[in-house]
Amino acid sequence: MSKGRSTIALCAWTFVVWTTRIGNIWNDEALADGEKWARSGLAMSFTVLALAAAAALWRPVRWRNPVVRLLAGWTVAVWLVRSVGIATGDREAAFITVHLILAAVSITLAAFAVREVAAVSAPQATSDGA
Repeated sequence: MSKGRSTIALCAWTFVVWTTRIGNIWNDEALADGEKWARSGLAMSFTVLALAAAAALWRPVRWRNPVVRLLAGWTVAVWLVRSVGIATGDREAAFITVHLILAAVSITLAAFAVREVAAVSAPQATSDGA
């Protein structure tokens, strides 16, 4: 299981960051119901992918690789888009700083998890050089 540390870290981080967001969304009186549902859908997509990637750790490698890559790719894509919007939006400096740190940690963990599954799924070299 030690070979899944980066994937576990990505899954746990993603679960905490995005699942706790759902409560924040529904407690925000400034959001209309449609906005709450849309934002909850995004958060749930991360929650489901994090749970699927964590479950894939106990499956054959051929299952793990695509699920972890999907979570990592979705993480990078969403955070890159959100980071631009957050950094250029009309927000307080503390909000921007916190969210850019969340983005940096998320993207870094995604990169480590992809590197990890790539190493696990790569053919092992034999000691005779073949």
